[in-house]
This record gives sequence, C-alpha cells and structure tokens, in this order.
Amino acid sequence: MIYGLLCILIFSLIVKIISLKSTAKEIAEKLSYILKTDTNIKIDIPSRDKAMCFLADSINKKIDLLRRERLLYEQGNAELKTAVTNISHDIRTPLTTICGYLDVMKRMEKPKKIAEYLDIIDERAALMQQLTEELFGYSVILSRDDAGETEEVFVNQVLAESISGYYAVLAEKGIEPQINISEKRIVRKLSRTALSRIFSNLLGNAVKYSGGDLEITLTDSGEVIFSNKADGLTSGQAERLFDRFYTVETARSSTGLGLSIARTLARKMGGNITAEYKDGKLIIRVLFEETEIS
Repeated sequence: MIYGLLCILIFSLIVKIISLKSTAKEIAEKLSYILKTDTNIKIDIPSRDKAMCFLADSINKKIDLLRRERLLYEQGNAELKTAVTNISHDIRTPLTTICGYLDVMKRMEKPKKIAEYLDIIDERAALMQQLTEELFGYSVILSRDDAGETEEVFVNQVLAESISGYYAVLAEKGIEPQINISEKRIVRKLSRTALSRIFSNLLGNAVKYSGGDLEITLTDSGEVIFSNKADGLTSGQAERLFDRFYTVETARSSTGLGLSIARTLARKMGGNITAEYKDGKLIIRVLFEETEIS
C-alpha cells in the first residue's frame, strides 16, 4: 500500500510539474506577444495554482504601469515634437531677416573693428540658422512613420553622386577621399532622398572630425563604410555621436543633429548605422537589408 501511495504521489508531482511548466510557457508566450504588439489584453491563465496566478497578476500590474508610462512618454514626445517644430518655424523668419541685414552691413564702408564684430555676429547667426533648419527637419522626420516613398535604389550611384556633390567641401578641407565602390550592382528598396541625406550627413561628419584623410567603401554585401582619422575622439565619444545635440570639442560649429538624423532615417528604412573608434580612426558603418528584385 505504501508503494502504491508513493507511486500516486510521484505521479501527482509529475503532473503538477508538467502543468506548471506548461503554465510558465503560456505566460512567457503571452508576455512576449503583449510586449511586441499594441494591445490592451492581459495575461489570463487556466491554471488555479496560487503561485502561478500570483505571478500572472503581478506581471499584469507591471504591464499596466508600463502602459501608463508609455502613454505619458508618447504624449510628452508628441508635445516636444510639436514645440520644436513651432519654435524652429517661428525663429526661421526673423533669423533670415537678421542674416539679410548683416549681409548688407558687411558690404558697407565701416571701421575695421566694426567689420570684425560683424564677422563674428555673422558666423554665430549662420550657426543659429543651421541649427534652426536642422531642428525643423529633424522634427519633420520624427513626425513621420517612414522616411518617404520607397523605390528600388541603385546604392552605388547614390553614393557616387553624394561624394561628387561634397567634393568641393572635402577639397577645401584638404581631404582627398579614397573611394572603393563595389562593381556589383547594389540595389535596395529605399527612399532615394533619405539615402542621399544620410550620405550627405555622414560626409559632413567626416569634414568635421577627419584628420585629413577619408576612406569610403561600398562592399559587395552592400555595407557602406566611412573611415577617417579622428585624433580628437575617444571610444566613449564615438558611441555618443548619434545622440541628439551631442558634440565634441573638435566640432564646435556642429549642431549635433546630423548623425542623429542619419540614424533615424536609416532605421525608418529598415537599416542601421553604427560607429566605433579603433586604432585612432572613426569607423561608421551603414547597412540596409537586401532587396529581392522582382
């Protein structure tokens, strides 16, 4: 009889363990689904086990708290986007007027000291104008769910055109780029305008941080790599280059939005941009998922 009771007890424990494992798996699957989707459902389990019911109830309470915090974040983020858009829009008109009058004053006869002061004011006004335009552009990008209308884009061509368009600026800074573009036709379904903006911002970043060199590579796999010496950077700073408004001492004229805009656009098109600082070089990589051509 004792042997029989032990068998029954062991069998009951096995059934209990299997039931608990099944319930735990169900909780994990439902939690994963809730976190991945925009839904108001909660974790509901058929098990009557007190511990599992307590676990499910605790998770549901945390999910409710997370939803409330997410809603507050989204509301605050939307208000911030609207405020940035309105402020940058309101600043653009008077700032354009100021720059116009400064241009007129610089052409007038005036004492040397006044001319120096006007040059300083003009430089600061130009930076403010750049910041305002980038703020306005950034807020517009954030307000959209995508980066624009997509099409099958020949990445090789867009990259070559972007480099060509930036060549005068690079030459002015004494930068002779080493270009290695794959002969393989790299096609991705992207917004051509957004891709050009990404390459332009990355080239602009190279002008700010380059130690006089720049290597641009488009590999057969479609990865675009920008590499240049950047003695003024550290590994920690390289990781923060994509943060909004982040700048380093070597780029005081920077608004800190260029790389942030580039990464935002890349992610909206299913790609990503990463940066690392290795052996005295800043290496930025751009990669988009391969497109199946119909």
